[in-house]
Amino acid sequence: MTLHDSSAISVMQEITPLSDSDCFYLADRHKSSFDFPIHSHPEFELNFIANAAGVRRTVGDHSETISDYDLVLITSPNLEHVWEQGECVSKNIREITIQFTSDILPNTLLSKNQFHSIRQMLERARCGLAFSQLTIMQIFGKLDNLSRQQRAFHAVLCFFELLYELSLADDVRTLSSSSFARIKTSSESRRVDKVQQYIASHFNEEIRLELLADIAGMTPVAFSRFFHQRTGRTLSEYIIDYRLGVASRMLIDTTKMIAEICYDCGFNTLSNFNRLFRKHKECTPTEFRENFSKKKIII
Repeated sequence: MTLHDSSAISVMQEITPLSDSDCFYLADRHKSSFDFPIHSHPEFELNFIANAAGVRRTVGDHSETISDYDLVLITSPNLEHVWEQGECVSKNIREITIQFTSDILPNTLLSKNQFHSIRQMLERARCGLAFSQLTIMQIFGKLDNLSRQQRAFHAVLCFFELLYELSLADDVRTLSSSSFARIKTSSESRRVDKVQQYIASHFNEEIRLELLADIAGMTPVAFSRFFHQRTGRTLSEYIIDYRLGVASRMLIDTTKMIAEICYDCGFNTLSNFNRLFRKHKECTPTEFRENFSKKKIII
């Protein structure tokens, strides 16, 4: 284990047991508590947890309390994550962790039509993906069988089948904001891509609808409708989420004052910044910084 240092908060860089000669590493544990600190690692991770209602899960700048079952896929190198004890009182927790590297499915394979859904899922999971309880119940048999598989070759086949079944799920949620995860978003629409690139470069400035519509070559009304259809969010929601993600990253990566971060991220007033931050993150900027600091390892 090593520490990745920032100017404000140190997050543990986990050295995983995965070797270069293995396709993936799987750990099936029965435990009564969570005590591993917030951490990151370059490997992809699929993490399943059962009988752990009340546990607090943090992936990037997203935190929430989980129910009895939780399944999350993270494919972004060095995206911080942690499962904390929270209000969980269960003494019979099961956790299955699968870690694998990006080269298990090379681009030459992912570019094939048969792997299209898996490619899309791995792309979306760069910000962390949480699967629904229904999906978890549907794939649990495959996951349980994989953890018990004794023949290595068949285990790889089972793992690919598991990834495929998960990639077909349509009730998944993206967790961390892309701006916090420092991930460049992409869309199947070049118009949306151009607008998102502009927002990423000018988030700290005033962004006018008319300018973005002009970039997309559309009228403001038509563009607003088009953007919402393509992204699932209104333009204002997208800009706010992007700015809050950058602000969250600055809160843990720098020692800047809250007010300075507020204006650096394009918010007009500190009161508006605090209100939006609390609404979206369920805590104040100060609490977010303190909570993240409490999750780190100190050596």
